[in-house]
Amino acid sequence: MSGKNWRFRYVLAALCATTVCAQPAATNTVGVVSKIDAAERQIVLKTDAGAEVTVSLQPTASFRRVAPGENDLRNAATIAITDISAGDRVLARGKPSDDQKTVAATLVVVMSQADIAKKQAAERADWDKRGVIGLVTAVSPSDIAISVRGAGGAKSLIVTPGPNAQIRRYTPESIKFTDAKPSTLAEIKTGDQVRALGEKNEDGTKMTAQEIVSGSFRELAATILSIDAAKNEMRVNDLASKKPVILKINAESNLRKLPQPMAQMLAARNRPPEPGARGESGGRAAANPDGRGGNAEGRGGRGPGGRGGDLTQMLDRIPKMTLADLKAGDAIIVLSTVGAAPDQLTAITMLAGVEPILTRPGTQEMQLGSWSLGGGLGGDAGSP
Repeated sequence: MSGKNWRFRYVLAALCATTVCAQPAATNTVGVVSKIDAAERQIVLKTDAGAEVTVSLQPTASFRRVAPGENDLRNAATIAITDISAGDRVLARGKPSDDQKTVAATLVVVMSQADIAKKQAAERADWDKRGVIGLVTAVSPSDIAISVRGAGGAKSLIVTPGPNAQIRRYTPESIKFTDAKPSTLAEIKTGDQVRALGEKNEDGTKMTAQEIVSGSFRELAATILSIDAAKNEMRVNDLASKKPVILKINAESNLRKLPQPMAQMLAARNRPPEPGARGESGGRAAANPDGRGGNAEGRGGRGPGGRGGDLTQMLDRIPKMTLADLKAGDAIIVLSTVGAAPDQLTAITMLAGVEPILTRPGTQEMQLGSWSLGGGLGGDAGSP
């Protein structure tokens, strides 16, 4: 998970809502330390927007370290400039220059990189234990119903926001978990994907959620028509609609390429059984709730899952690639948010080397079928 975590950005801002930070004409600059010069009393921050800001530390500047999640500056520890390291997350409070490239800071609040990583690991473990992900099947003013897929097939879960629940939503064209903005239950609609964290009742049919993240995503299989490396975009042919789509790639896009043996393994796992075929348990392979064939126990619903492992974690172990590793004619699977223009997408995740997965047995035809990258809220959303 990136250090640009939304929690830490807002926690740092909340800290400076106290009277300690109340300084006329002063502003907050939040970012990650990319360079520090203790002798010159300067820190270079890379902000969440990608800009670099040089923080000049005033002679009277004070330095405080807070734990991730802390929202009271009175609980901060006093530190020295030499206790700040590259990679730490910092809020600098002071007067900015006219061009916004420098800040004369009188207060620096620090969250150390190690503390943030430790808290994120704990949160990931909590999401793994108490989190669910599914497609919205019904909405009401007070709760939503989602279909959650697992080894036993799809089950319905009623999710009700608890007191002070945090509800956020991906914006159109956004591709990062940190792009999710504060939202309401009313913005969630049928067909959206939702990830929720909370406590279930005894029979697992209801959840009281402390956090809900929603989004509307599009997944397509395509073949590359042309690549424009200078613009970081590709022109691809959507295999479902047979229409061209402009696919944009940016620094946050997750580009991976499946090794051939892994692609063949996933293709075999996802392939519907022949009529009369028997599953490993000796019975006929069960059909999925959406009517498609396949062993739900082995597949975990759409895409590889269940005993086969979580695809999101699998993708993290697959080699990364760049546009230079691709050529016209290659097949890809792309996940993006649903934006305003259906023929222009920005890739959240793009997977190449997928020809074995997309090709129908005994034919040269390729289609997405029931295969899935696992949804737009995987990965980052599992580690808020």
